[in-house]
Amino acid sequence: MTKTDPTQSFESSFAQLQDVISKLENADLPLEEAIKLYEEGKRLSKLCAQILESARLRVSTLSETELNESPAD
Repeated sequence: MTKTDPTQSFESSFAQLQDVISKLENADLPLEEAIKLYEEGKRLSKLCAQILESARLRVSTLSETELNESPAD
């Protein structure tokens, strides 16, 4: 299991999360490995959510800026 760089992209984090999920779906994992994968999955899920929230705020800010710069009718 690899630790991820906190500045990594959403796509990279999401791909790692999908990999963790697919490994967890394998019923043959030892308990300790399953727990470690679960912890990694939770961390990646939180990271993805933070990246998405940051992107949402950026888009919202840009939209508000465009509305404020639009000429009045």
